[in-house]
Amino acid sequence: MLTKGAHHFSICVGDIDRAREFYGEVLGLSEANRPDFGFPGAWYEAGPVQLHLIVPPEGVDVGTRAEQLTPIAGHIAFEIEDYGSVQQALEAAGHSVLGLGPEVGQMFVRDPDGNVVELIQPGGQLGRRP
Repeated sequence: MLTKGAHHFSICVGDIDRAREFYGEVLGLSEANRPDFGFPGAWYEAGPVQLHLIVPPEGVDVGTRAEQLTPIAGHIAFEIEDYGSVQQALEAAGHSVLGLGPEVGQMFVRDPDGNVVELIQPGGQLGRRP
């Protein structure tokens, strides 16, 4: 194997304050120290992996996001422990959730910039660990 494991994932956001509210307050990730790269962003701890939020300079093409909430869009995924309480918290915070049900263990939501985020409870039909 050429790699030891995942270190971090990066996604682009347009408004760092809205993104901080979603990832820090709604999802509950802990913000990590981030060097000053000369452009806005934030780093979060997500277990042994980090999430890096990047605000790209104006005019830089970072691709397009899916027009609708769909599990087949490129996405990042976070492990959860309680499917029902997570879905309830996301909906209470005003987010539309595409839930496949606790028996499957997967749900999808979009962050304020339209990035697709999966929340998965291992042990469901699709979220089992070997």
